[in-house]
Amino acid sequence: MQFRFATPDDQNPLTFDDYDTENSSLFKINRARLKVGGSAYQPWLKYYWEYELRRSNLLDFRVMVEKWDWLKLKVGQWKVEYSRERRISSGEQGTMDRSIINRPFTVDRQQGIELYGRLKNRGMLDFSYWVGMFTGTGRGSATNDDGNLMYFGRLQWNMLGEDLGFESSDFEFHPKPKAIIALAGVTNRSPYTRFSQSGGGFLNGFEDGSMGQYRVNQYNLETAFVYNGLSWQSEWHHKIIKDKFTENDASTTMEGFYLQAGYLGNSAFDWWPRPLEIAGRYARFTPDNNIDDNFQEEATLAFNWFFKEHKNKLTLEISHFDYEQVDTRINDKVRFRVQWDISF
Repeated sequence: MQFRFATPDDQNPLTFDDYDTENSSLFKINRARLKVGGSAYQPWLKYYWEYELRRSNLLDFRVMVEKWDWLKLKVGQWKVEYSRERRISSGEQGTMDRSIINRPFTVDRQQGIELYGRLKNRGMLDFSYWVGMFTGTGRGSATNDDGNLMYFGRLQWNMLGEDLGFESSDFEFHPKPKAIIALAGVTNRSPYTRFSQSGGGFLNGFEDGSMGQYRVNQYNLETAFVYNGLSWQSEWHHKIIKDKFTENDASTTMEGFYLQAGYLGNSAFDWWPRPLEIAGRYARFTPDNNIDDNFQEEATLAFNWFFKEHKNKLTLEISHFDYEQVDTRINDKVRFRVQWDISF
């Protein structure tokens, strides 16, 4: 469960109007999840199930066959491993929520089948991979709209011999540095230009699509690093949306990136409280590369106090948002939030 206070509002600004909202404050239960997982019959036959009580949404239901490290199988519905930020659980983020680039670039939850595994070797020859195909129509949608499936691939180089997984914060205080570099790509044709917990949707500037209207090709270059209480992660996204119902398949290219770091300072300073982590993030989103000086920026500073790592923590966060565009005068926006996140 996540109990949250926010002012002047809680959502990341998306349009000009979002930067001019009147000051207000809110308190809400942001998320309330029921999660069940384990193994059945054999320790390598696993299952996971997740339900959002607040919105009455079935989020995850999947079965994993994980008998061998180098070859595993997953079927069901889950968050595709396209981006690190989205794949990390909402309750285990280094900051309170994901950055402004999550909305335009996430593939989110899909139904389908996937092969994945880790090709281990001593030293630097250590790789993890994921290859999957999905309906490509979002959470809760079991059918494809036009026969064109979503295809996904991710190759991750565990360059120092350890797969860091999809986690934030270095609670293990790694005595030696560990790092990964990953490249992921997705291609899909559907009525949608974005996905979220609600399923398929549309980015600003795109109309409600018809079956097979939008061809979306996107890729992500990702890094992560941990060492002695320091954690780092970054993503750089490139996305091309083609409208197949227009002459010459009119296309829009968008880009975005974020840089994020967290530090448990007790590893170096005895006076630093062991449960305290300071984290910072900078993100930038360009909705159309053909328009000069048109982008959004986010800068976030967060303080986490861990009572029981991510299972019980208090987060204080302040964010600054800026929307840059030629010949417009849009006020910057500052947001303050506090959240208690607890799992039983």
